[in-house]
Amino acid sequence: MLKGVDPLLSGELLKILDDMGHGDQLALVDRNFPAHSSGRPVVRLGEVSIIRAARAILSVFPLDSFQSHPLERMEVEDDPHRTTDVQDELLALASSQEGRPLEYGVIPRLDFYERVRGTYAVVHTLDPVPYGCFVMHKGVVFD
Repeated sequence: MLKGVDPLLSGELLKILDDMGHGDQLALVDRNFPAHSSGRPVVRLGEVSIIRAARAILSVFPLDSFQSHPLERMEVEDDPHRTTDVQDELLALASSQEGRPLEYGVIPRLDFYERVRGTYAVVHTLDPVPYGCFVMHKGVVFD
């Protein structure tokens, strides 16, 4: 047991997050995403929401401050301006955790599948929310 670490962050997930370097990308996906077919290491979190998973990850994972869009989301129904409630909530959470306003990068739905093949790992939840798929770019810890 570790003190002060979110219990959702298993040893396996903590090791992956720690092993990642600046600029590496992590995919956080919903239950409908074909995580294993991506060919990347997959950490299954089970029946937790995307927001709960993001809160735990962002408690230890710095987003890249050198990029204009260190957080990307899957495009909703071929409309880059449309968002879901969960996408809006995750952006607000990430901005709060980072202490700076963030804007999403938007990845077209079909391109998202290919993009995940280039990530370091995939964190898979069983959240049923549609378009609950994100890519986070790891940043640098300055302090």
